[in-house]
Amino acid sequence: MTSEGPFQADDFGIYYILAERAGNYSCRPAKQAKERQPHAHGVTGLRNSGNTCYMNAILQCLCSVSPLVEYFLSGKYITALRKSCGEVATAFAYLMTDMWLGDADSVSADIFRSALGSLYPAFMKRTQQDAQEFLIYVLNELHEALKKVRNPARSPGKGLPQKCCRKMVSRESSIITRLFEGQLSYGVICLKCENCTYKNEVFTVLSLPIPTEYQCSLQDCLRCFFQQDTLTWNDQLHCSFCETKQEAAVRASIAKAPKIIVFHLKRFQVQGTVKRKLRADVHYPLTNLDLTPYICPVFRKHPKYNLCAVVNHFGDLDGGHYTAFCKSSGTQTWFSFDDSRVSEIPGSAVQTSTAYLLFYSCQPFSIPVRQCRP
Repeated sequence: MTSEGPFQADDFGIYYILAERAGNYSCRPAKQAKERQPHAHGVTGLRNSGNTCYMNAILQCLCSVSPLVEYFLSGKYITALRKSCGEVATAFAYLMTDMWLGDADSVSADIFRSALGSLYPAFMKRTQQDAQEFLIYVLNELHEALKKVRNPARSPGKGLPQKCCRKMVSRESSIITRLFEGQLSYGVICLKCENCTYKNEVFTVLSLPIPTEYQCSLQDCLRCFFQQDTLTWNDQLHCSFCETKQEAAVRASIAKAPKIIVFHLKRFQVQGTVKRKLRADVHYPLTNLDLTPYICPVFRKHPKYNLCAVVNHFGDLDGGHYTAFCKSSGTQTWFSFDDSRVSEIPGSAVQTSTAYLLFYSCQPFSIPVRQCRP
């Protein structure tokens, strides 16, 4: 992809260091690259159609989520498909089939892009888009096409006090909600009357602040997100007991932890006319990410998570390039995806300062089982 804005010097250097470390053969003949990187199922490049690296990186990460892929390869999606809005889901199924069962080293995602672009025209433009926003749109459209409506229910647990955080079960269920949907519970305490209330919020991507401009850990970002905040002045909240706005203390916790949790590192900041990218080196574990401190005790079923995919961003806010690192469920090795260029990388190369989205799973992945072709 051609950058729409200048690369920063540090990103430029990092990009080529990663390319060399990962065995990126972009400057070598295609035949030589093919010989050095044999094709494997689920390890397929995506051709760039003009500033579509953001899309390619996200699709590679979703392609590495075996339970999602198996749902489409097995044909289960067909019975759940809502015909009135099934174009995106059908195009996604065909693309996953090509990437997992095809013989080509790289394929085109243009049909899927066209289906999604008919709903969101911005994705049809040859301009760079934000990968995190694209992911949210994709997950939402797949959910809308495959959702089933069920009776609402609460699961507060037996014998729990009223002030314990409660998990709310969504009325709409799909493969997306079963894998990616989590729920935050916000405990709000009025600092005048000390009344405590809880508010729930569903999420599929958790956006984390980066507390430093230099170096920190993912746990630092999590602690910053889940720390207690005090709302004063113009941020005061209405207290139903005081019947007026009051200062309040707010603390978030995870009431429902998803099987696949996606962290968005908030690297892009816009303050008035000033735009900048935070280039802090955020260290994140490849295995055993512990979310225990942030999950309501009642719902701590799967507190440990392992990294399964990463979206990297090089450049600045107005231009740049996206790539992906994904762990293969077949070989249990890591691969670098730079549009149509694919190469195996060591686990030590997965930790970089360019990480933008982190995909973690609480369960190990197996190779998807195919029952019928869509």
